[in-house]
Amino acid sequence: MKLKRVLALTLAAAMTFSLTACGGGSNEGTTPAPTAVSEEDDGAEAPAPAADADEAEAEAGVTYASIKLGEDYQNLTTTIKFIHHKTDREEDGTMADLISRFNGVYPNITVETEGITDYQEDSLLRLSSGDWGDIMFIPAVDAAELPTYFVPYGTVSEMSEYINFADQWKNGDMCYGIGYMGNAQGLLYNKKVFADAGVTKLPATPDEYIAALQAIKDNTDAIPLYTNYAAGWTMGGQWDAFLGAITTGDETWLNQKFVHTAEPFKDNGDGTGAYALYKILYDATEKGLIEDDYTTTDWEGCKPMINNGEIGSMVLGSWAIAQMKAAGDHPDDIGYMPFPITVNGKQYATAGPDYCYGINVNASEENKTAAMIFVKWMVEESGWCDLEGGYPISKSADTSFVFDGVTIVNNVVALEGEEDLMNEMNAESELSFNAGGDAKVQRIVEAAATGAETFDDIMEDWTEAWNAAQEELGIGVLY
Repeated sequence: MKLKRVLALTLAAAMTFSLTACGGGSNEGTTPAPTAVSEEDDGAEAPAPAADADEAEAEAGVTYASIKLGEDYQNLTTTIKFIHHKTDREEDGTMADLISRFNGVYPNITVETEGITDYQEDSLLRLSSGDWGDIMFIPAVDAAELPTYFVPYGTVSEMSEYINFADQWKNGDMCYGIGYMGNAQGLLYNKKVFADAGVTKLPATPDEYIAALQAIKDNTDAIPLYTNYAAGWTMGGQWDAFLGAITTGDETWLNQKFVHTAEPFKDNGDGTGAYALYKILYDATEKGLIEDDYTTTDWEGCKPMINNGEIGSMVLGSWAIAQMKAAGDHPDDIGYMPFPITVNGKQYATAGPDYCYGINVNASEENKTAAMIFVKWMVEESGWCDLEGGYPISKSADTSFVFDGVTIVNNVVALEGEEDLMNEMNAESELSFNAGGDAKVQRIVEAAATGAETFDDIMEDWTEAWNAAQEELGIGVLY
C-alpha cells in the first residue's frame, strides 16, 4: 500500500502543474558606468549622468504598484529573457507581435523569449541551475522557496487591488507570482448549434442539460456532447474538476470534508453533488447523445468540429476557448457556460490562474525593473489573457470573458496536518480524483454504452473503495 501512496503523491504533484503549456542571465551590457571622480572635489563621487537616471532609480528596487506604464523608465536600456511553455505562440508569431507592441512603449528594453515543450520538467532543471534568464512561468516549487528564486511584486493585499488570485504564489504576506491568464471551469458550447436546436436558455440543472442535448440531436446534425474519450486526460482531468464547491456550493467540501465523508457518491436527490456530476455523463451516453464511436474521438479534430457546428458542447476548462475559436471560420459561435448544476438557486464556478510570471531574484537591478515593467505591461496592456480566452487576471484590463449569473468560488485548502490525506485516499482507493483518474470516468462511458453496469452499480463500487481506504488509513468518518 505504501508504494501506491508514494506514486500518487508524485503524480499529484505533476498533475498540479500540467496545464492545459534559457540561456544565462541577461545582465551583459547593463552594468552601471563607473563613477567619475573629480580632482577638484578631492575624490568625492560625482553625480550619476542624467542618461543613467532610470538605471539609478532601478537600483533602489520597484514594486508592481509603483510603476506607471508609459511614463516611468523610458530611458532604461537592457536585455531581459522570458522562458515559457507557450510554444504555439512562439510558432504563430503572437509572442513576437506582443514584444513589438511592448517596444512601441519601451524601445530600449529588449525582450528575448524561449518556448519550452516539456516545460513542467525542464523549467525545474533550469530553475535549480539558475540558467533561465529574468522571467519564467513559476514551476512546481514549495511556497517556502519562493524568496530564494523570485522577486516579490508587493504584498498580497496591495496586489489584490490590481489582479485576481494574488495569493496563488505567496510567502508570508508577499505576492511572488502573477498569472498570465485565468482558468474557469465550465462547458464549451456552440451558440449557433444551441440556437438551431431551439435551446434559448442555457441549462442550469442536469435535467435541463440532458434536455438540451436531446434537442440538439433531434433538430440538428451536430454531436450533442463530444466526450473526447480516447484522449484520456479529457475524462478524469476535466470531469473531476467540478467536484467540490461547483457541485455542492461548499468551498470546504473537496479538501476538508471529502476524505471524512461516509457516502460522498450518494444521490442527494436534488441534482447536486458528485452523483449528479458524473450521472450527466452516464445519461448522455446511455441516451445516445455523444459521438457514435467514443473509442475513435480525436482531440485535434474536435477543435474545427465545434467551430464549424459539428459539435454542440464539450467539458473543458476555459483555457480551451482560444483553441476552439482559432480552429475555424466561426470564432464568434464559441461560447462558455457554467456547469449545469444549481445549488440553492445558485450556479458556481471555480477559477484560478494558469502559469504565473516569476522574476529572477538574482537578476541585476536593471533587469528586475525591466522585468517588472514587462510583466505589468503583459498583464494590463497586452491583451494576451483575453486573446487566450482566459478568465481575467487584471482588474483594470478589458475582457471579453462572459460568465453571467455564476458565483466564483474557491476550494479552500486542507486543514493543517491533513494536507496529504487526499493524496493518500486517492492512492489507497485507486480512484485518483484530480490526479489522473481517467479510467474511472472512461468506465462510466463504457458502462452506459454497453449496459454492462448501471450508474448506481459504479457509485456503490466507488463508495466501497472509498470506505475501505478510510479504514486502511485510519481516517475518521465525520460526515
